[in-house]
Amino acid sequence: MLTLDREESLGALHYDDLNSSIKDTFATIDQFELQAVEQIRLMHDERMYRIAGYKNFSEYCQGELHVYGGYRRINQLLGASKVIVAAGELGPQIKNERQARPLLRLVKEPEKLIAAITLALESNPEPTESDFAAAANIVAPMPRVRKPFHQEPLVPKNQEPLVPKKAKVTISSPEHPRYGESGVIEASAPNNSQQIVTFGDGERLLVNNTDLDVALVSQSNQRTYPPEYAEALAALKEQHKLELERLSQELRIGLQAEVSARAEAQVSEQIQSMHFLYKEQKEQNIQLQQRLDEMEGLRNLEIENQQLHQRIQELEHALLERPQQQWGNTMTEWH
Repeated sequence: MLTLDREESLGALHYDDLNSSIKDTFATIDQFELQAVEQIRLMHDERMYRIAGYKNFSEYCQGELHVYGGYRRINQLLGASKVIVAAGELGPQIKNERQARPLLRLVKEPEKLIAAITLALESNPEPTESDFAAAANIVAPMPRVRKPFHQEPLVPKNQEPLVPKKAKVTISSPEHPRYGESGVIEASAPNNSQQIVTFGDGERLLVNNTDLDVALVSQSNQRTYPPEYAEALAALKEQHKLELERLSQELRIGLQAEVSARAEAQVSEQIQSMHFLYKEQKEQNIQLQQRLDEMEGLRNLEIENQQLHQRIQELEHALLERPQQQWGNTMTEWH
């Protein structure tokens, strides 16, 4: 029974250490991710990517940082940095980019941004992404814009959809890193659902029509398909979405397993180190106890030595007095 209790106790201790280590690892990843933003901002603001021959920042991101999420991911991190800076003293309450994402649309209104963060902290001392999103919707509700029904004209099969050249557009989706910024369409659309937008800083991005303002979407000519084709396209789109979700889930599980394995190895190493320190301390304690025993034995010998020395002095003193007493007795008898 004692063995079982001890195993359960050790198991609980191992779980607590491993769980804490996993959380610390993810917190460290978030911290380093936000720290990298300063270097990214320097690369962007100083346009240092031109040294390597890149024409713009997006081209640099796709060429050098594609394994880390490319331009879209880097833009998300830059957006999170804007939120943290705009939040002032409350900025440290935002731990990662995911929490900053729903607050990005409030960056240009610092008072509402601070109010949303404060509200999220009141509802939960350790707010999550959903807490920040709910608080942002309370402070600044998202307007529900109903797009007017527009009958798109049929486009001949041999004609590609056209978008007016030099059309000025604005990013209207709060989820987009360039939310609120305007640009110009200077090239033909590569497909029916996206546009190539050139912004003021010279960067050209492929933007979804759903992320643009209503005016452009209403002007865009899109191909009209028969119902059976539309149903087939919808089915393929749904299949593609499910496949992406499956791959994302597998990637997430793989990353979690890798982090868990690293954390478990780290905890195992720490436990071995603790065992070694315990063994070393135990040996030192044994040596110290032996030394104390030796010192106690020496102390006892010293006491015995003092007692013997005192006894010798007493005996010597007794020998000195005894002859005098005998001589005195002899003189008395002679008289």
